[in-house]
Amino acid sequence: MYQKRALVAGATGIVGLNVAEHLRDLGGWEITGLSRRPPISASYMQTHAVDLLDREAALKTLATLRPTHVYFCTWTLGKNEDENIRLNGGMLRTLLDGVAAAGTVEHVAVVTGTKHYLGPFEDYGKVTPVTPFREDAPRLTKKNFYYELEDVAMDYAARHGYGWSVHRSHTIIGYAVGNLMNIGATLATFASICKATGRPFTFPGTPTAYHGINDITDARLLAKHIVWASTEPNARNEAFNATNGDVFRWEQLWKHIADYFGIEVGAYPGQYNSLTDRMQDLDPDWQALVRQHGLQPHALDRLASPWHTDLDLGRPMECLHSMAKSRALGFGEIQDTEKSFIDVFDRLRAERIIP
Repeated sequence: MYQKRALVAGATGIVGLNVAEHLRDLGGWEITGLSRRPPISASYMQTHAVDLLDREAALKTLATLRPTHVYFCTWTLGKNEDENIRLNGGMLRTLLDGVAAAGTVEHVAVVTGTKHYLGPFEDYGKVTPVTPFREDAPRLTKKNFYYELEDVAMDYAARHGYGWSVHRSHTIIGYAVGNLMNIGATLATFASICKATGRPFTFPGTPTAYHGINDITDARLLAKHIVWASTEPNARNEAFNATNGDVFRWEQLWKHIADYFGIEVGAYPGQYNSLTDRMQDLDPDWQALVRQHGLQPHALDRLASPWHTDLDLGRPMECLHSMAKSRALGFGEIQDTEKSFIDVFDRLRAERIIP
């Protein structure tokens, strides 16, 4: 039996898939993945079709597992923040209740994000935070399901005697299909449609987002960060920011993305212009590309999440995260953001998801 046994909740998502792939590449791990739909071509891990919102059924499956490391890389979207707290906190409780009886857990890692500093969806961007964001910043006086996840992780760890870590990512760029927050696939499909139809490839966000300095999180770096914290004694029982470690301006990056797809940058109108509105009726154009290029037959709304990209690019402030805490404890990985996007686009093309 493997001494290190990982349980990845959300194994088909943008974070969970990269965690599983990183553990595979490290070697020496038994990997078990949970997801509502079993992943395709993932022979390196055992998979279970589990919906953590179905507590009774999930507990039956979880009772058969003996993980040493639990990675909570999933979430669900409710109609408001009260429901987000109830649903997402409930999923984490179900997961941790399900593996408690085995008594084998050594560490639980939970992924949250920048809404820790900016507030929940309904108040997103309405606060004026001090940047760079640091992990010891006080919580906002607003309901936030990220706070609920942290509290649940810390409570269960204290009661059951294992370690915990929380990973506050920024916008995540990485490979995944059907993810609720997928800026890479969103911009790739939008750029592909612009190229095919002659629509302008115009930045949709605010002037501050376009001209200001930002950072981002590559899902591969985040996976390394999560696994590092779960196995490094000095990182035990800590919350961390998790970003690429470089900074960029969308004004420059937008041009690099346009160059990749062989299109011109549309003239920026100097104000927010919703990508959700601009992509609303583009599925017929996308399906034409699917037929023309023999792509995988995905609907546009399964690949693109323009509503979340609007949140990311529609902020009225710069967003920067300090990585000093991780650096001080030994995590030295840095990822070039431009390459993050290019690598995702290359993989989407290689798997015939975009032309």
